[in-house]
Amino acid sequence: MIKAGIVGGAGYTAGELIRILLNHPQVELDFVYSTSNAGNKLYAVHADLLGDTEQSFTSAINKDVEVLFLCLGHGNSTSFLQNNTFSDRTKIIDLSNDFRLNADMLFEGKKFVYGLPEVRREEIKKSNFIANPGCFATCIQFALLPLAKAKKLQRDIHINATTGATGAGVSPSGTSHFPWRDNNFSVYKPFTHQHLGEIGETLAELQEAQVGELFFIPNRGNFSRGIFASVYTKFDGTIEEAREIFASFYADAPFVHLTDAPVNMKQVVNTNKCAISILKHGDHLLVYSAIDNLLKGASGQAVQNMNLMFGFAETEGLHLKGTGF
Repeated sequence: MIKAGIVGGAGYTAGELIRILLNHPQVELDFVYSTSNAGNKLYAVHADLLGDTEQSFTSAINKDVEVLFLCLGHGNSTSFLQNNTFSDRTKIIDLSNDFRLNADMLFEGKKFVYGLPEVRREEIKKSNFIANPGCFATCIQFALLPLAKAKKLQRDIHINATTGATGAGVSPSGTSHFPWRDNNFSVYKPFTHQHLGEIGETLAELQEAQVGELFFIPNRGNFSRGIFASVYTKFDGTIEEAREIFASFYADAPFVHLTDAPVNMKQVVNTNKCAISILKHGDHLLVYSAIDNLLKGASGQAVQNMNLMFGFAETEGLHLKGTGF
């Protein structure tokens, strides 16, 4: 058993992480740090944990835990690590965007590895510091990684992806307020979303050259969780060749599943899965990709990274039941 700590325990991703770790056969959840909730039971904030644990939030940190998860707002992980020192044996998995880009991966002698297991599995196994990918970035990359590896992303790439309200975090805002979000649909940050940087870097690394321009339209959906992405680009080849490229790339990826049937979000919500389907229209290849933004897009992927770092089975603790209906 390894001891795990969570910093920033009140948010949606922390809630999912707590749930997974409480049921993980190789992990003892040592502490959940939240200064604003210190002393309160975990289920006072994460109500679905009622009956699962009597553990409380704490304002104290055990600096000798084997693994530390940072579930802080973007920009806050850096300041937290500057003000708190942990044991040399403590492995750190950061769920913010502080260390995802190549320019940010080195921090006070620590080298953060971009934690997308389907691309960097062997690096992750050897690393002590992981920058967990963004949710949109994860979903979109799964639609494009095989094409980049096959050096097929020479032309413009068009992306339309929609995320649920939990993608905006637990703090209420004008665009996550129920009366605004319900029965509504909107576009935000067209062509400028912050996840474009990490997507572009990974694709260029795989293709060993610059990829075509990424045109990304992010949308807000009127549902709580999940991401659905539609991605298309020109493709010189048959649909059979495309399917072989995808099947070969994901042959050893336990959570990525190709299907000939249309993809829908209920296949993946509440799981660590990504569902993908592809079709050819004229000289364009269209790829559909769907994930749960809080699991494969955040906490589930963080635990997948932890499993690899400690030599556990990659799927350990992640056999989760989807909604389905």
